[in-house]
Parts: sequence; structure tokens; C-alpha cells
Amino acid sequence: MFFPVSHENMKGRRLPWVTIGLIALNTVIFLLTNGTLEREDIQIHRVEADILVLSAQYPDVRMSPEAKDVVTAIEVEYPEEYRKLVKKYQDDADEALRAGRDPERLSALEADARMAQLCAQFKDMQDHSIAWNYEFHAVDPRPWSYITANFLHGGWLHLIFNMWFLWLAGPVLEDAWGRIVYPVFYLVAGVLAWAVHGVVFPHSLVPALGASGAIAGLMGAFLARFPKTKIRLGLFYVVYRFNVAAYIILPMWLAVQVLYGVLSRSLNSTAGVAYWAHIGGFAFGALGALLLHYTGVEHSANQAIEAKVGWSADPRIVRATDSLGENNPAGAIYALRELVKEKPDSLDGWELLLTAQHQKQDAEGEKETLAALIRLKVASADAEGAWSNYVEFRNLGGEKLPRGVWLELCRHLECQKSWDIAAEEYERLAEANVGERAGVAALVAAARINLEHRFKPDRAEMLFKEAAESPAPHSDLDPAIQDGLKKCAASVYKPYGS
Repeated sequence: MFFPVSHENMKGRRLPWVTIGLIALNTVIFLLTNGTLEREDIQIHRVEADILVLSAQYPDVRMSPEAKDVVTAIEVEYPEEYRKLVKKYQDDADEALRAGRDPERLSALEADARMAQLCAQFKDMQDHSIAWNYEFHAVDPRPWSYITANFLHGGWLHLIFNMWFLWLAGPVLEDAWGRIVYPVFYLVAGVLAWAVHGVVFPHSLVPALGASGAIAGLMGAFLARFPKTKIRLGLFYVVYRFNVAAYIILPMWLAVQVLYGVLSRSLNSTAGVAYWAHIGGFAFGALGALLLHYTGVEHSANQAIEAKVGWSADPRIVRATDSLGENNPAGAIYALRELVKEKPDSLDGWELLLTAQHQKQDAEGEKETLAALIRLKVASADAEGAWSNYVEFRNLGGEKLPRGVWLELCRHLECQKSWDIAAEEYERLAEANVGERAGVAALVAAARINLEHRFKPDRAEMLFKEAAESPAPHSDLDPAIQDGLKKCAASVYKPYGS
């Protein structure tokens, strides 16, 4: 299964506080309501089932308008099943009469009393439960539920997947539209998404909830405004990633939603995923984003953001950001090369330059930039970030780093107890620095890991011998080499015949 990991425009001019706030709000609400929603949904479904069964047994029983909505919804959505249920109870009564027994039936007065009790219980749940008041019920929606349903989720996976997609699509749009237009757009997308779901399934009793309709609106807007942006996809269970343009992957996602939406409509199935909410949200998002762009609202918001951040942001970063937004990576690269030449320690400059080079598909430029980023992050003690950049560097065919930087990465791997990778990197470092003291030190480190942690004394012995035979001056390392060779010879892990 493919899953979006990131895209090339993740870094904006300001921290995406609105997106962060939305994620935090959804998470807090989930923690406060999840258990209650599950319990209340079960209770409501039981009462609805009791109302349905009683109405099937006694078609003339008196019901409240709310209970009538439940029965009407089933009659409309599942007419054949409801007809069979009514017929079953009627056949049971007829069979009892033919056998000379009195049917086990309530009198009309008793049936009305039982239904009145169920109706009162159902009305109380509607009035006081979180589930009925704040989830979206197409059969009888509360006006505010068009908004509140966007902040409720039905489980951890539901929440995590939605928040991850929000994090991928939201920040770039928040950066483009600002902190007023963006949240308004998000809420309107959510409202219209549930409205579409309600139109398609007007009699559905299945409660709908989740931020996916609003997030689908952001995805539609992303497609309309940044169609050429490369989205990095990962393959589950396999460490493999590749890039696909938004104008390819997002329409494919929409096509899947339409396919399953049509199938769910033809089967009168409202359970599970609210595909039509996704479709409605996505359509609004794409059209709304184009409207914001061509009416000048986006331009005005962008100018307001520039006025706030311009005092602290280097003009070349601002210029490069604009160029990237206009799908002009060459212009961004030109501005950023000027910046990093003048300020070689500008982490923001190098990060944005990497984005521009990736958009331009300049692999050689990316390798050069990644090497600079690795150096800067090692210097700032961000070893994890440096290692992440190094993995990208290697994937692009990068081979050699400055000895000190490379050595720090190897030490980081040792601290993480990633023994296999650490040994491999030490050997790679040694191979790139043959005949130099740094190469000998790397061989000794790789041999030590193989001996003490990988339990490969034969490999360790070979590396110790290679270090001992190096022409590079290494007298200070000789005691460690000789001690290592003795331990290899005495190791109980040494294979027979070696």
C-alpha cells in the first residue's frame, strides 16, 4: 500500500500555527470523547433496533416524529429487508392462530405504551448525548453538527491518518492564504462535505464523523494551486520511496473515492468511509482555491504575510519562495546560491535550495547541498537530521564526505547501537581514506564493532590486519590493533578452521 510521506514544499515562511492548532484540537477532543462516543453509539443503536422491531410487529403503533424518522429511514434505505421483517412477524402470528394458540402479542394499548417508553428514551439520548448532538446524522442533522462532526473521530487510526494528511496538505496552504482565510476555508470545506453526504444519503441512520471531508478540501486546493509539486510516496513494509507529481496522484485518489462512492450509493451502503463527503470536500477545495487565486484574495493575503515576515526573512529567501510557488525552481536556485555564498552557515538557505534543486531534478546540485546540510547539522549537534540527509545523499549516489563530519555520523550510529550500519559506514570511511590516518582509525573502529557487538571475529581480524599494514602513520593505534588481534585469536566465536 502506498502512503504519502512528504512533499517538496513542506517548509513555509512561518510556523503553521493554525494547522498545528487544528491537529492539537482534534487530538484533545478525541481523548476527551472517544470512549463516550463509542458507548453512546451502541446505546442509540440498541434503542433504534428496538423501535424498528416493535414497529415491524405492530405497524399501527403510535410513534414520535423522531422514532418515525428511524423507521422511515430503514423503509427507504432497505425496503426489501424491512418488508421481510414485517412479514416474518405477521407469519408467526398467523401460524400461531392456525395451530390454535394465541399469538404472543401485545394489545394495541400495550404496544403504544412500550413504543412511548422507547420514544422517550430515544428523545432523551438525542437531547443529551454527545454522539447524537455532535456527530453528523443525515436523517436528522443538528445545524452545528456540520462543523462539530469535523472534530470527532472514531478511533486512533482514524485520527492518526486524518491528522497526517492535514499535516501534509495544510501548512503550504496556510503559508499561501494566511491565518484567517485558511481556517475559514477549512471549516467551509468540512461543512459542504457533510452537506453533500447528507444529500446523497438523506435517510441514513449511520452517524458520520471525522475531519476527512475538510482535509479532502485542502487536498483539492493543493491540486489546484500546486499541481506540479512532487509528493513523496512510501510503500508500506518496504523501505522504498519515490516521487509523483500532485496532478497525477491526487486525481487518482479522487477517482478511487468516486468509484467507491458510486458503489456505496448503488448498494445503499452508508457504513464505513464517507466517500461522498470526500468528493464534495475535494470539489469545493479545488474550485475554492482557484477562486481565491483569480479574485486576488490569495495575493492580498500573501502581501500581508510578507509585510509581517519581511523584517526577519532574507529577501533572497522570500524571492526564492515566490519562485517556487510559481514553479520556477531555476529562479529560486539563482537567488539561494547568492545567499549561501554570502552566508554559508544559513541552514534555511541550504534547506530551501535543496527543495528548489529537487523540484528542478538537479541531482548533482542536491548532492552538493546535502553535503553542506550534513556539515551544518553535525556542527549544531543535530545528528539525527544529519543522518537523514546522509541517507538522501547516498541514495543520490553521493560517495564521500569530509572525514570529521563522516566520523561524527559513525559515532552517532554507535550511540544509537546501530552496529551493522555503523560498521558498514566505518568501512566506507576507511575505503575513501586509504593511506591516511583517518582511514586506519575507521578500520580499527569497524573491527572493534565486529568483534564486540556483531560477534564476527574473523571479519574483525581481517580489518585489524588491514589497519596494521597501512602505510599511514598510526603508532598511537598500534596498541589497540595488537590487543584486538589477540582477542580475535582467543574469541570463542571464531569459526573452526579460520
